[in-house]
Amino acid sequence: MLSLSDSDRSALLRLARRSIEEVARSERSPEDIPRESIFSERCGVFVSLHVRGRLRGCIGVIEPNEPLGETVVHCALGAAFEDLRFPPLRAEELPDMTVEVSLLTPMQVVRPEEVVVGQHGLFVSRGPRKGLLLPQVATEHHLTRDRFLEEACRKAGLPADSWKDAATEIRAFTCEIATETGKLSPR
Repeated sequence: MLSLSDSDRSALLRLARRSIEEVARSERSPEDIPRESIFSERCGVFVSLHVRGRLRGCIGVIEPNEPLGETVVHCALGAAFEDLRFPPLRAEELPDMTVEVSLLTPMQVVRPEEVVVGQHGLFVSRGPRKGLLLPQVATEHHLTRDRFLEEACRKAGLPADSWKDAATEIRAFTCEIATETGKLSPR
């Protein structure tokens, strides 16, 4: 896991917000994406957007093909304008938007009883079906371990009890989460 300084956290959040604002206001993608320091690293990233406290978009990558700066920009723009669960973000929503950037550790295969709610995120897969839930999902929705596993299976398009089947692979990861409130909490 990357060890982020306060300035790294702020820079990641500024980059995500600036990218979204530029596209929302001018329909032009940012051209000056930083590529040095923290932005040259590679790790899984998810960008979550909330408007007035409600989820407005969440897009990420598990295994990035690009440096962190480019990955954050692509995920931020995806969350704002390409998450099929929501209409594209409008410029008038920007003042009420909060940005959250989650940096993922590499995933490890785990047994269901090893999952720690509030610490682990889950990636469930069986055949072509895959589903991922960030650690904060379990905390925000007060899920038990079993319910968290069920929801990850549903996200993958599998029956809720698929986590009990040996053919279903369960991987866990942790995150460092930077939010615009200025806090970063390891999970």
